[in-house]
Amino acid sequence: MIGAKDQIDKLLVQKYAMEKVDNSSLTTLVDSNKMLETITDYADMQRNMLALNARLQNVCSAINAKSAIYVNRRRVSQPTK
Repeated sequence: MIGAKDQIDKLLVQKYAMEKVDNSSLTTLVDSNKMLETITDYADMQRNMLALNARLQNVCSAINAKSAIYVNRRRVSQPTK
């Protein structure tokens, strides 16, 4: 969800909504191509971590399923004499 979640957030949004920031000197210090490359590398790493985490969860589930001991809970009625 985007936006203020509670009263404090709403007050902060109102307070800083009209603030203007001009960091034109910052754009000369940071190479935009290098920044894009860094963001792309970070996104690739995050995607790989998500895939690795999903694979790890699958492996752990398989191990748990193989090591589980299943108990037959159905009672078989004995024939009466």
